[in-house]
Amino acid sequence: MSLRFELGNADAPRGHAILYARLSGPGERYVATYCVTLPISFSLGKYLPPMFSGQLPAEALGDGAAMSAMPIPPMLEEVESFAMLRQMAEERGDDLCDIGTLLISDDSQRMVFAAEASAEYGRSYAEFQARWPTPSEGAATTGSSATGGAKAGGLALDDLDPQMIVASALPERDRLGEMARLAGQARYAIDGHDTRVLDEVGGQLRMLASTLPEKYRADQLAEAATRSDETGARLAQLYLQRAYRLLDEDYINIPPIEQQIRELREQSGA
Repeated sequence: MSLRFELGNADAPRGHAILYARLSGPGERYVATYCVTLPISFSLGKYLPPMFSGQLPAEALGDGAAMSAMPIPPMLEEVESFAMLRQMAEERGDDLCDIGTLLISDDSQRMVFAAEASAEYGRSYAEFQARWPTPSEGAATTGSSATGGAKAGGLALDDLDPQMIVASALPERDRLGEMARLAGQARYAIDGHDTRVLDEVGGQLRMLASTLPEKYRADQLAEAATRSDETGARLAQLYLQRAYRLLDEDYINIPPIEQQIRELREQSGA
């Protein structure tokens, strides 16, 4: 099975994707599942009753340690529309992958399609992950004290932790998508008065911001996302919109966003 990336990069999958298929027949009908890559591989067949495991392809069941991506739900479910799926993927920062047309819509076929598509996505992600630099490799390229060390994102690699080194290797779009996700977590923590989670998320936001070029104003996004007032939430949203416009080279629509940012900062005294 081949995946066609509607959103995202096939050479650098984000690790989480909405996988969808069209249903054959009259009208526009779609089914979809959500695929996540797993940090710990396992065999799905180990946890399935025999009556279900017999319906899945051998490659999806794995050999005891081959399961690297999981569809949730495990069966393609009918969804409202393709437009809804695309909007959801854009807002969440997910990959969006077309897996083709489903000619038979019974439950067993939907389960097989979901398993095969997730396995294919998992293989793509594994190929991308294999190209990541390891912390030891990053440390080996820091350079001597005489030259001040190699630079990455404006910082000496000596100052970076392994998580930052890996983040620096990811595409800028993926880093912005992760910041968008973390900004949502920060707002949830603020609403729940969870200072511990807010501190953790704030640290991750600042770390990601330090790996991005200054033109994105990611540091201001991180600051706004952790503000406790509604102005902070609105500013974070505007900084994200501006960053994505810049990334997509949609320069004509940036000035109105910057004007809104200036007005909000003036009103709040920031």
